[in-house]
Amino acid sequence: MTIDREIFVSAPGKVILHGEHAVVHGKVALAVSLNLRTFLRMRPCSNDTVLINLPNINTKRSWGISDLQSLLPAFQLDSAHEPTSPSPESLHILKTFAGFAEGSTDTESLAVLAFLYLYLCICGKDSPCIEMTVWSQLPTGAGLGSSAAYSVCVAASLLTFCGRIADPGNESTEASRWTKPELDLINRWAFQGEKVIHGNPSGVDNAVATWGGVLRYQSGTITPLDRVPKLQIVLTNTRVPRSTKILVAGVKDKLLKFPSIMEPVLESIDAVSQECQRVLEDMVTDMSMDHYFVLEELIDINQHHLNVIGVGHPSLDKLCQVTASHGLHSKLTGSGGGGCAITLLRPDVDPTVVKAAKQELTDCGFMCWETIIGGLGVSAHSPSSLTDSVLEALKSN
Repeated sequence: MTIDREIFVSAPGKVILHGEHAVVHGKVALAVSLNLRTFLRMRPCSNDTVLINLPNINTKRSWGISDLQSLLPAFQLDSAHEPTSPSPESLHILKTFAGFAEGSTDTESLAVLAFLYLYLCICGKDSPCIEMTVWSQLPTGAGLGSSAAYSVCVAASLLTFCGRIADPGNESTEASRWTKPELDLINRWAFQGEKVIHGNPSGVDNAVATWGGVLRYQSGTITPLDRVPKLQIVLTNTRVPRSTKILVAGVKDKLLKFPSIMEPVLESIDAVSQECQRVLEDMVTDMSMDHYFVLEELIDINQHHLNVIGVGHPSLDKLCQVTASHGLHSKLTGSGGGGCAITLLRPDVDPTVVKAAKQELTDCGFMCWETIIGGLGVSAHSPSSLTDSVLEALKSN
C-alpha cells in the first residue's frame, strides 16, 4: 500500500580515511560518512505518470505507468520482494525503453537506469504514480560516493512509498531513522542500484551511505564501528581528473615488480588503518588532544605511503604543502592521481587559520568544503528540518 504524502530523504557521501589501494590487496580500509549529502523529495502525482527531476545533471524524464508496467514480465521479481541483481537482459530492455545506446556510461543514463531498475523491482505491480526530485551537495565523479548516496535515497524512498518498510512519519525538526532490519533492506536494494551504475561495486559506498559513521572493510567483509566520534575536516577537490582503473593497475604492477619493497608498504598502510581504528574507538570516551595529534601523524605517514606506491600527484603535493604551512595535516582520499584530499581540523585550530588555508587552496584552483565526517547515514526529514536552499532545490521544477 502506497503512502499519500510527500517524503524527504537524505544520505551522505563518503571518504576513505585510510587504506586506499592496500584494500585491493586484502588490507584494512576505513570508510567514513561525509556530511555533504544527497537529498530526495518524493510525492504522489495524479496523472498516471512517473517523473524524475535531477537538476544537478539537467535531467528531467517521465514515463506513463502503463508503459512501465509493460516491462514487468521481463523482470524476475522475487515474490518476497527480496533484492535481485540486474541481468544483462534486463538492463538491455531498460536501455532500449529509455532510449539510451548500448554501452552508454554518462551520468544521466546511469542515474535513469538505476532509478528504473529499482522502481520496477521494488514497486512491482503496485507501480505508484510519483514525482521524484534529487539534488546533491556532492560532485559527481570525484570518488565521494555520489552514486551510492543517490541509490540509497532512491531505495529508501521507494521502499517507504510502497509500504515495504515503515514510514518514519517525521514531523519533528530532527532526522528520523529506520530500524536496523529496514536499513539492511535499504542497503541491499541500494547495492543493486550500484550494480546498475558500476557493474561490480564493493558495496562499501552504499553501506556508508546507509549506516553512516565509520566502516571497516577487509576482503569483502564490511563491519560498522560502534559509536565513533565526528571529526571536522576540510575536503578539497583538486579538480584533476584521474582513472581509478589505471591507478589500481599501476600499484599492482609495482607490487609484481618489487614485491619485497611494496609488500611492507602495504602492510604499513594496513597498520595505519588499524591504529586509526583503535584511536577512534578510544576517542568515544576520551576526546583528548593527544588523540588528535596521533590522527595527524597517521595522516602524514599514510600520505607518504601513497606517494611511494605511485598514486600521488603534483596537485596533491601542492595541497599538502599549503595546509602544512598553516599547521594542518592532509592526505589524499580515494584513488589518488588528483581527485580529493582531506585535512583534519583539531578543535583548537583557530578559525582564521582555516579560513586562510581554504583561501590559499581556492587560489590554487581547488574547491573546498568545511564539513564533518562520521555523521548520520540515510535519514528521513520533515520540511522544517531542511535548509531553505535544500528545499528550494528540491521544489524547483
